[in-house]
Order: sequence, then C-alpha cells, then structure tokens
Amino acid sequence: MKYNIIGRKVNLRDNFKERVYKKLGKFEKIFSENAEASVTVTVEKNRQTVEVTIRDESMMYRAECTALEMNDALDEVVDILGGQIRKNKTKLSKKLKSDSFDKYFEEEGVDYDPSADEEEYAVVRTKTFTVKPLSIDEAILQMNLIGHEFFMFRNAGTGEINVVYKRKNGAYGLLEPET
Repeated sequence: MKYNIIGRKVNLRDNFKERVYKKLGKFEKIFSENAEASVTVTVEKNRQTVEVTIRDESMMYRAECTALEMNDALDEVVDILGGQIRKNKTKLSKKLKSDSFDKYFEEEGVDYDPSADEEEYAVVRTKTFTVKPLSIDEAILQMNLIGHEFFMFRNAGTGEINVVYKRKNGAYGLLEPET
C-alpha cells in the first residue's frame, strides 16, 4: 500500500507517521499493492482532525474523526475503517484477496459472524427526471430550492453528468466523472 501523509497547519512528527504506518499496515493484507492510503491531519484551535481515505481499484473507504489529540483521532479512524471493511466483507471478498479477510479478523481477535453481513439492499423508490444542462451555481440554487442535500444535473460547460451536494460544514461539493 502506498501512503500519502499530509499535515495542514501542523508539522507532523516522525513518530506519528510511524504510528500511521503501523495502524494502517494491518489493512495491507486486505488490499492490493496498488492501494493508496491518504492521511490528512488538520489542526484548528484545540481540536485535531484525522481523515483517512483508502482507494483500491473501484473501492474507496473514508473516515474522519476529530479529537483533542491526533493519536486518539487516528485510533478512532482506524476503528471506523475496520468496521466499514467488516461490514462490506462479503462484497469485497469477491473483488479483493479472498482469504485475507479471515486472517485479518483472526489476528485482530474480532468475533465475526459472516451471516450478519449478508444484508440485501432494497430499492424502495425509483425516481426519473429530465437532466437539464445547468451551470454549477444554477444547480446549487436548484438543490436549495427543492430542499435536498444533493442534486444531479448535466454540466453546461462539460456536458457531463455531475452531482452537487451540501457538506457537513455548510459548504458545497461537486462530484464529476473522471475521464
């Protein structure tokens, strides 16, 4: 796994980077060698936020935690990622190394019931609508007018299908396809 560790408004010490390698290293058995782990540490006033994103082929896992100490936030993020991986184990095992999950959970000492993960996703509503060419600002305005957290539209500038969404901090995000 390749690591990218970034500190925003902070200089990260070597012992924290070693802790990141150790904590995220246990996930290396699960993902391929091409997997990329991005760790971003942001310090604002008296709180420290650790965000970890692991990408491998078409799979992406992301977790973010804020704590007084960055080591505590890192521990929480690793626990969240472990839970996400555990939850999606059956789906992942088809795409990634099949026996690596059992080894991971045995080494971590986690009691695991595979039947608990076999949840089915039921689509309870399907909605169709015309996708109009809009600018990003128009799409955000439209999203706010209908009171949704996201809005799909055709970007007038690129002609691609995009999604705008409202972030937790009140700002807006844009999802666009990678070419």
